[in-house]
Amino acid sequence: MNLQNTVPDQPRIITERRGHVFLIGFNRPDKRNAADLALLQQLALAYGELERDPELRVGLVYAVGDHFTAGLDLADIGPRLGPNGIDMVPEGGINPWQVEGQTLSKPVVMAVQGTCLTLGIELMLASDISVAAESTRFGQIEVARGILPFGGATIRFPRTAGWGNAMRWILTGDMFDAAEAHRIGLVQEVVPDGTQFDRALELAERVAGQAPLAIQATLASARTAVRDGEAKAAAGLQPALARLAATEDSRIGMESFLTRTPATFIGR
Repeated sequence: MNLQNTVPDQPRIITERRGHVFLIGFNRPDKRNAADLALLQQLALAYGELERDPELRVGLVYAVGDHFTAGLDLADIGPRLGPNGIDMVPEGGINPWQVEGQTLSKPVVMAVQGTCLTLGIELMLASDISVAAESTRFGQIEVARGILPFGGATIRFPRTAGWGNAMRWILTGDMFDAAEAHRIGLVQEVVPDGTQFDRALELAERVAGQAPLAIQATLASARTAVRDGEAKAAAGLQPALARLAATEDSRIGMESFLTRTPATFIGR
């Protein structure tokens, strides 16, 4: 896909390296961070960068402005819908919703606020830890637009929240608050407005401080259990342990345990 035709002068996604944490920010606040094709493409490229760079251990997705996202910019996306949906992943990118293509091997933490609709909820479901400002309002409202959630909500929402809880919100298109999102497991922490980014960064840095190969192996095992079944995940546990035990990070971790000093892992 030719990005020259879709990427505007003002970046839709801004990125920053904060140690081993890769900050990925929605940057279309004048449109409540509604996702046009340029935003989707730039987000996919950011995920690709996170995956490829060994110095980056955790992604942190947040949004500039008062709202996380108003969902798809249908005026831009609608005319681009083809028989197979939207072609949104350029060369070097990874689908952030993880419904097709390459799997991201690194964890993602999210900080949400304001309005968080449709693809925003699905991005949370595809991520690993989510923090919400207490006034955040959520909505999986595709049925009110005559379409279905196509970023993974039909797959992950029932698994995360339970069938009835998921269908309550997916089938009605009703809005719900952060307390309900926390009750059903969509978010892991609800914090005072304005503190969601700082808390998400704190969690991301905590994860980034652990052994990165062990983090990736742990994620891979859990995902295998969800996608391919517990038996397949169980069969891979001992081989994964043997591989990790042979790493330099395993030696560092053991030394840290024996000497009661903090470990500084190197990812090897």
